[in-house]
Amino acid sequence: QVQLVESGGGLVQAGGSLRLSCAASPRIFAFNRVGWYRQSPGQQRELVATHAKSSIDTSYADAVKGRFTMFRDYSKSTIDLQMDNLKPEDTAAYYCHVFWYGKDYWGQGTQVTVSS
Repeated sequence: QVQLVESGGGLVQAGGSLRLSCAASPRIFAFNRVGWYRQSPGQQRELVATHAKSSIDTSYADAVKGRFTMFRDYSKSTIDLQMDNLKPEDTAAYYCHVFWYGKDYWGQGTQVTVSS
């Protein structure tokens, strides 16, 4: 039913940029909530950015505010995460997330590694 396929992860130096993309089906306008989470080894999965269908604004974790921006392209059904001024502490597996009909759905994850 729901398919989320992430791409765009990789290795980057501190201060650099990466753009993650999540291709979603069905169309993203159907979902109640879309966003990105991340998880480092030994840590719990944490919210990075999220947008509710009923809201105008996108919410960001304090740690990424001003550096990360989430974009929704309804024509392409993609959810992108533009990450600028990356820091070593941003190193993690990043997961695309949607919430639909009372259930959470996750992509397979894409690794982001930031070297100092």
